[in-house]
Amino acid sequence: MAASEGALYTARVKRQGLIAALALTILLLPLRAGAQAAQDPVAALGLTRPQPIELAKPFRVQTPGQRSLSLADFKGRVVLLNFWATWCKPCEAEMPSMERLHRHFESQGLTVLAIAEDHGGAAVVAPYLEKHRLSFRVGLDPTSSVASLYGVWGVPSTFIIDRRGTRALYANGPREWDGPAARALFQSLLR
Repeated sequence: MAASEGALYTARVKRQGLIAALALTILLLPLRAGAQAAQDPVAALGLTRPQPIELAKPFRVQTPGQRSLSLADFKGRVVLLNFWATWCKPCEAEMPSMERLHRHFESQGLTVLAIAEDHGGAAVVAPYLEKHRLSFRVGLDPTSSVASLYGVWGVPSTFIIDRRGTRALYANGPREWDGPAARALFQSLLR
């Protein structure tokens, strides 16, 4: 092998090595991002931190059973405050995961509180809850006054309120509330 052939061969090997390293980096980036998201449940769930950070606004609503329910009733607890409606298909899709989250973490200090935005009130919400066997707390907001108070413009929308009563996190759209990322998030909030 002549010197020029050796230099050509070395250059080709270096170029191929560089291309292979670049391709491997591109292929591994999504895995690394996924691993980081798995370590950060806020990112994995696509949650945002409301700005400005402020205390959750107090409210009082009626339940489908005609009882009064207030956010203040849950002082010192972590609250998953979900705005939804019976006609909302994405809401219906996330309700089973909210029920499982409620059952798993209620004894540890989590309150799942779903505020129904149905104009028909208890007449449409109560049968829906029974049909879907939902046992978490539900309030009625037929005039959307609580939704307006929180700046909700679409359902489902969810606020996570920490033990200090601060609106800590926000989600617009459905989530898998009992998946690994959500469980990690609520375990950290409930410590």
